This record gives sequence, C-alpha cells and structure tokens, in this order.
Amino acid sequence: MRSRRPRRHLLVAALLCAPAVLAAGPATATGDADGSDGSGGAGAEVVRLYEEAAAATQRYEAGRRQADEQRRRAQRLERLLDRERRDIAVLHGDLGRIARAQYRTGGGLPHTAQLLLADSPEELMRGRRALWRADLAVDNAVTKSRRAERRLTADESRAASAWQVLERRNDELAGIKRGIERKLEEAQGTLQGQADASAAAGACRGPVRLDQPDEAFTQPWIPPVETYGLSAGFGSGGERWASRHTGQDFAVDIGTPVRAVGRGRVVKVSCGGPFGMEVVVRHAGGYYTQYAHLAAVTVDQGERVSTGQWVGQSGTTGNSTGPHLHFEVRLTPQPGSGVDPREWLAERGVRL
Repeated sequence: MRSRRPRRHLLVAALLCAPAVLAAGPATATGDADGSDGSGGAGAEVVRLYEEAAAATQRYEAGRRQADEQRRRAQRLERLLDRERRDIAVLHGDLGRIARAQYRTGGGLPHTAQLLLADSPEELMRGRRALWRADLAVDNAVTKSRRAERRLTADESRAASAWQVLERRNDELAGIKRGIERKLEEAQGTLQGQADASAAAGACRGPVRLDQPDEAFTQPWIPPVETYGLSAGFGSGGERWASRHTGQDFAVDIGTPVRAVGRGRVVKVSCGGPFGMEVVVRHAGGYYTQYAHLAAVTVDQGERVSTGQWVGQSGTTGNSTGPHLHFEVRLTPQPGSGVDPREWLAERGVRL
C-alpha cells in the first residue's frame, strides 16, 4: 500500500514542554484493558471527530470553491450590467441625434405642407424616401433600446440572485466550521479531563483501543505525528527546564494520534510525574523513544508495535504549558541519556 509522506510545517517559536529532568515513577496500567472505564469512549470520540472534521473540511473546501465560482459568476454579471448600461446610454444618444436630424430635414412637417413646398415630384419622392429611412432608423433604435432595457432588467435580477446564493453559501460554510470546532472542543475537553485525573492518581486507566489506520508504511522510520508544527527543540534553554530541553516538541491538538516512529516493544507506560501520561518504546540497536504529555495511551506495557502504529493520543498532562507531544530518543529507558531526535531521525531518512 502507498505510504503517506508527512507534511512538514514551519518551526514555531512557542516553547510548550515543561521540566523533564526528573524521572517519572513507573505506574502500571489499571482498569479494563479495552478502556471500558470511560477513557476509551472519549479517545475514540476524538479520533472519530477528527475523521468527521476531515470529511467536513473536504465539504468545506468544495463549498468554498463553489462559493468562489459563484462570486466570479456574480462579478461577471455585474460587468455585463455595466456594459449594457453603457450600450443603452449610447442607444439613447443615437435616438436623440436621429430625432434632431429628422426635425432639421423637415421630418416634422405634415404631408400636405411637403407637397406645397416641393419644387417637383422627384424632389418630393426623394424627401419621402429620406423620411422613410429616418423613420426606419428611429424604429430600429427604439426596438434595440427597449430590448436592451429588458435584458438589463433580467440580468439585474440574475445578479441579485447570484449574490444571494453566495451569501447563503458563506453562511453554510461558517456553520460547518463552527460545528466542527464545537464538537472537537467538547470531546477534547472530556479526554483531557480524564487524562488529568489519571495523571493525578499516578495510574493509567488502561489502553484505549482505537481502530488503527488502514495503511502500511514501506519506510522503516516516520515522524511521531502526521501533521505538526515544531516548537521547542533538543538542547533549548529557558526557565521551563532545570537544565536543557531533552527532546523535540511537536505542536498538535489534544487527541491527535501519536505513532511509533519505528518497530519495537513497549517497555513503559506511566501516568504520573513531570511527563504526565507517557509511553516508552525500545527499538533495535538499543535506542528508546519516549512519547510524553499524552491524553491517552493505546498500548500495553510489553506489547510489540509496528511502524506507524498508534501508541497514544497527544494532550497536555504533567508539567506542560499547552497541548503538544514531547518526543525523546534515549540510550536508556530513563531520562538523562537523550540524543537529538531530529538528527537521529535524519540519519534514518526522516527530516522534520
């Protein structure tokens, strides 16, 4: 199956991750393995809403393109109306000139007066033919003017209708967007509230069993999230940490699926301490990856995971100042042996 290349975003300045120098005490997962204690429902609901949001976004984009086309159609009608108004003004000017010319050549004289003033029958006939042509020109000009005015009236109605359709479309798009935001905020709040309770208790509720994505990655290593913004990097300084930042932060919303960057085995699932809810995976070659500040975990300790498998959902548990994923690469399962995650992934063909 075709692998999906993650989208890279610009580096953002916000430093979200909090102190990570203290090791979180191990806490075994408790509760039903299927997440039937309630955490699974919220986590699955967030993922479902993300999928619904993706589908709604497609509808939104399709509607936006339709609205853009409707706007262009209305603008074309407005330009047409301007031309028609100018044409009518020209026709009215022509009518005035024809009427004035006809008056100057005697077009307003009665037929009897024309007979008396004519010097010969030939002159009278020539005058009559000229008057006939003038009358025909007037009739044609009047007909064209009336036809243009009727067309203008119809096109003005079409233009007004086009702008009304556009306004309704924009209202519908705004409603779709508000609905997506409202549902996601509610579900994310529920999920984070349950995660905070677990972190405070120092015990995980049990893994959230989510339907994994229908894709197989052909490359052995991938980023831990699909769509992201990079925030605090490895070695960053600041008052948020007792020393230097020990990982790479990914700015993502609460409930975003977090993926194993490569094949391995879960060696730690913890829900207390500065990292909040976290998962640690051991990979071939003796390296470990950590996924911290989660809102939910989706794996058990000891479980084998494949590249791209969801191991949790992002959140803001533990010492965190906002929703994000804290990602580390270590030589040991415990903190203090971290290496630069960006360089480590780049050596394996993954550039963030």
